[in-house]
This record gives sequence, structure tokens and C-alpha cells, in this order.
Amino acid sequence: MRARILGAGIVGLSVADELIRRGHDVEVVDPAPGSGASYAAAGMLSPAGEAWHGEETLTRLGLASLALWPEFARRLGVSVHTRGTLLAGVDAGDVQQVERQLAVLDLAGVAHERLGRRELLAREPGLGRIAGGAFLSDDHSVDPRAVVAALLDRVGDRVGPERRPVGRAVSAGERVETNTAAEVTVIATGANLPGPYARLIRPVRGDVVRVRTQEPVERTVRAWVHGEQVYVVPRVESDEMVIGATSEERDGPLLPSVEGVWRLLDLARRVVPSLDRASVVEVTSRDRPGTADNLPLVGPTHEPGVVLAAGAFRNGILLAPLIAQQVADHVETGSVEPAVDPRRFRMKEDG
Repeated sequence: MRARILGAGIVGLSVADELIRRGHDVEVVDPAPGSGASYAAAGMLSPAGEAWHGEETLTRLGLASLALWPEFARRLGVSVHTRGTLLAGVDAGDVQQVERQLAVLDLAGVAHERLGRRELLAREPGLGRIAGGAFLSDDHSVDPRAVVAALLDRVGDRVGPERRPVGRAVSAGERVETNTAAEVTVIATGANLPGPYARLIRPVRGDVVRVRTQEPVERTVRAWVHGEQVYVVPRVESDEMVIGATSEERDGPLLPSVEGVWRLLDLARRVVPSLDRASVVEVTSRDRPGTADNLPLVGPTHEPGVVLAAGAFRNGILLAPLIAQQVADHVETGSVEPAVDPRRFRMKEDG
């Protein structure tokens, strides 16, 4: 089948790679591959750390995609940081928030280990004033930029701006042209979907800070700090750590805010005091593609031949291999995962 994929972030490229592996003819359209949310992402493969009440379906999908990552990473030739994730609470109220997460994991049957302050410090001596938390042995991380680079290498010259006479690229609010040489068009344009699908996405701005330090943590740390959340993710291959992320529904240029960056650094240094001696090497701002129910949009639309692979919100890196499989399965067999079927919103509107 001839497939045209709009968007060369980690989701679009993963879909392209999966379709190519299955023998389909693929073109990926993107004037700036890998420059969107994938570029800013911290790369946490953390379905347990993201688990929350009312989002049990998302946890299920995240766990299913996490199981695909070892083979996915092996095929791409990228490394996965497998030292686990620490949940940490700075005060008693924060530890209660951690306990709320662990209650969700108990219901889902996900393994975790509750830890007191001394046990946390034994696992990660560089932590600051921590009251308690937990260890998530199966929550890992990956460098999204390395993953995107590997995918671009695999997809090769099939990706780029419009090259064939098959219509034109689309931007937010435009309609996607379907009278092309492609038999299926997959829309994977992140937070900027073409009309009429733009209304299904709410862009959520996130600022991320990258630092360089001689005193990195060994594991991903996801912390509650007096009711606010922050994460610190080490890069295995370098002396960098990623600190994130703000979450604001605001418009304007993709520029980090002073208040957001200050808050991230202040929260992170309370959890990892050695960050006072780190060097800031990059500050990035991108929009995440959120949906009304925080579940992705993966599957057919009301337009024949148009498929969505969008709306992964905070979990685009984690869910990429699962979304790729779901899209390829739909293209080949018509199968759809009901929980992520894009038509669920329209069906609700129709009553």
C-alpha cells in the first residue's frame, strides 16, 4: 500500500518504520523532521510513574508499549537506561501523593517498592531532604533525539518536504488533501493537526531545561515538592540531565518563560542539591498534543483513507512503538483499539 505520513516526530517516524518493515511504500512529509515535541522530550518510559486515578486505560496502554521497547530499541540500535525510576516526596503531604500513585499501581498489579528516607538515599545518595517514596524497577528512559536520529536513518530519503506531486503540506487549521497518489494518509503532526481535526487537540506548552554536571543522579527521579511535580532524567551516554517540565495552556512563540524555567530549577535543586553546581546548556519549549480524555487518537476518521496518529500528550516517546503497530494493523486489517479510536469524540457529540 502507498502511505503518506504527515509529521516526522517520533510517532510519525515510528509509523513509517513499521509500515516499511511490513513492505509498504511510504513517504513522510515534514519540512523540519524531529524538531517538534520529540526534540524537547525527556524520554521517560514511565507508565507506572505516570499512573493516576481515572487514567487506568492510559496505564494499560503504556505498559503494553513499554513491553515493545526492548525489541524496538534493539532494532534501532539505541540504548535504554534500565536502572529504574525513583518516586520521591519532599514532605508528608508529598508522600501522600506518592501513595495515591502507588494505590493505582496496586490495582493494576504493577510492581513497586515503597521506600523510606534512608532507603531512598541508599539508592540515590545525591537526593536532598526527602521524606519518602518508592522505586519503580521497570520504568526506564531513553534519549529521544537518539531515537529520532536512528529512525531518520532507517527511513532514509523517504522523509522530507513535499517532493512528489501528491498534494501539499498542511498546517494547523487547514484541511488535509486526500486526492493524492497515496492510498492512506497518516496525520502525525503533533499539536498542530489540520482541520477539521485541530479541535481534537489542545496544545499544552512545556519548558524543559538541560544541564551538564559532574554529579549526575543514576536513576530518573520523579518528585513531588510541596505539591508541585518535577523530574530529573540522566542521560547515560553523557554528563547531561534533563529537568522538566512545565505544563501551561498558553499561546505565543515557542519560547520558554522566565517564571517557568525559574520554577523548574528551584524545584529540581530542592530534590538534587548538587544541581546548584551544574551548567545550563539548553532551555527548550514545545507544545504537547493533549486530548479531552488524555488518551491518544489512533485510527480512522470520517474521511476515507485518513488515519490519525496523534494526541499522545506526555507519553509520545513511550507510546510510539504501540501507536506504530496499531496504525499498521489498521492499515492492513481495519482493526481499531476502541479506547483510542478518534471517532469516539464524534460519537459522543452525535449522542
